[in-house]
Amino acid sequence: MHKLLLTPLLALALALPSLAQPTADLTEGEIRKIDKDAKKLTIRHGEIKSLDMPPMTMVFQVNDPALLDKVKAGDMVRFAAEKTAAGRIVVTDIQPAQ
Repeated sequence: MHKLLLTPLLALALALPSLAQPTADLTEGEIRKIDKDAKKLTIRHGEIKSLDMPPMTMVFQVNDPALLDKVKAGDMVRFAAEKTAAGRIVVTDIQPAQ
């Protein structure tokens, strides 16, 4: 009986850190400008550790144009960005800051 209960609890405990991991990679920033035609966002952001990038204001392309509809200029956000094989840095996820 205890083994039947223990196995799902152990599996859940092991999964929780991996569920929290994507949030840890998000960077805080402020949306400064949105260019829907060019599929770009200007973000004043903190350090992007995964890209070894210091805080700055820069223009990012987005993989999914629907991300542009989630924000407006002045919004504080948390976002994920990655470098593509072509060397471009693109926003892959964006969420309201908490």
